[in-house]
Amino acid sequence: MSQEQNLQRDRRHADRFPIERDVRYRVLSKRSGDESGDGKTVNISSAGVLFATTNTLLPGRRLELSISWPAQLNNKCALKLVARGRVVRSEEGRVAIEIQQYEFRTLSAAAPSPGLRLVI
Repeated sequence: MSQEQNLQRDRRHADRFPIERDVRYRVLSKRSGDESGDGKTVNISSAGVLFATTNTLLPGRRLELSISWPAQLNNKCALKLVARGRVVRSEEGRVAIEIQQYEFRTLSAAAPSPGLRLVI
């Protein structure tokens, strides 16, 4: 296969960025119960996420991913990307999902321990 044919086969609608972050997922299906797992992202685009996991996820399944985000809100508050979509490919320990909906959420700060008091 020529290089031009490879480029045409690998043409994507959105640029992919090699971002490696922790990811947790859960299957969005009443029949699957509370099926969930974790892994590491391989790359991310505005249209999808490719991540590595030891679990088998069949194409067509709907997932919710929670990805720790490398940036902070106002340099203070940790963020996570929560994306929902469907599995479009699963092979050799890697799963690709097409993002259908996403949002950024803040991570709550740890609550102070009962023995500490804030003095103002």
